[in-house]
Amino acid sequence: MQNATPAAFAVLVLELTPAAVFGFAGERVGRACARWPSSLRTALPVLCALPYVLISYSHQMFSWQWCALYAALPVAIAWLLGQAAIADPEQRGNWRDAIILLTLGLAVDLRWFEGAWPSGLAGWGKLLLVDAGLYGFVAIRRLRGTGFDFHLRWSDWKTGLRELAFLTPLVVGLGLALGFLHPHGNAPSFSMIPTWIYIFIFIAVPEELYFRAWVQNLLERRVGRRAALGITAVLFGLSHFNKRSAHFNWRYVLLASVAGIFYGRAWREQRRVPASAITHASVDAIWTFWF
Repeated sequence: MQNATPAAFAVLVLELTPAAVFGFAGERVGRACARWPSSLRTALPVLCALPYVLISYSHQMFSWQWCALYAALPVAIAWLLGQAAIADPEQRGNWRDAIILLTLGLAVDLRWFEGAWPSGLAGWGKLLLVDAGLYGFVAIRRLRGTGFDFHLRWSDWKTGLRELAFLTPLVVGLGLALGFLHPHGNAPSFSMIPTWIYIFIFIAVPEELYFRAWVQNLLERRVGRRAALGITAVLFGLSHFNKRSAHFNWRYVLLASVAGIFYGRAWREQRRVPASAITHASVDAIWTFWF
């Protein structure tokens, strides 16, 4: 990893801490925040600018424009979701939810903010957006049924690995037929375990949080379980249109859409992000190790 300085690791810990707090004590945090004055709840996420400030100063690339963005955007998210909570207490989905999800999704997918971060540390900017979204949806919106709870259960592994078993033959066969996958031999080793953990934490969990806990969760209340599963899977596939290609990568979009169906099935069984993240991380790991 480039620019893996002590400051970078300190900021990484700073950014992972809120996600861990919401993952292990989200309900308690939400109840505590509900007792605060609304002005404090809305203004508090201005602190999301701190990781950017620390990183940019340590790399001598601080910009007031980027700082203002990272201070204002999380506050805007909190304010809009506070308004959504008032306008939509049944949590059937509100236009404010859609605006926030669209903004967060496009910002990550189109790499709008990567220029603010040193080379190799763009992932830190994505984690900051995860924190802002978590605060807004968990502490302010109090969105129910997300399943962002990391008290891991045996059922998470059972469900996640079951969907992996259903998905793997299908996606491998389709990927080989399309010429997208290219097998290479790697003997199993213990080094694969930390790789799987890295994928789980930094890729699978954020994507499953966004697509399943937020998008699919809200869509189910509008269009039903089956339609929400299909729509979310297609959106998940489309989010990969520019991955590993300078042009529209339709093969990746198709395979990711198929995978998204099984990730969505894993999440919705007990509405658990860990379950779908286990399937997701395992698929990505299999691809990394053997294709």
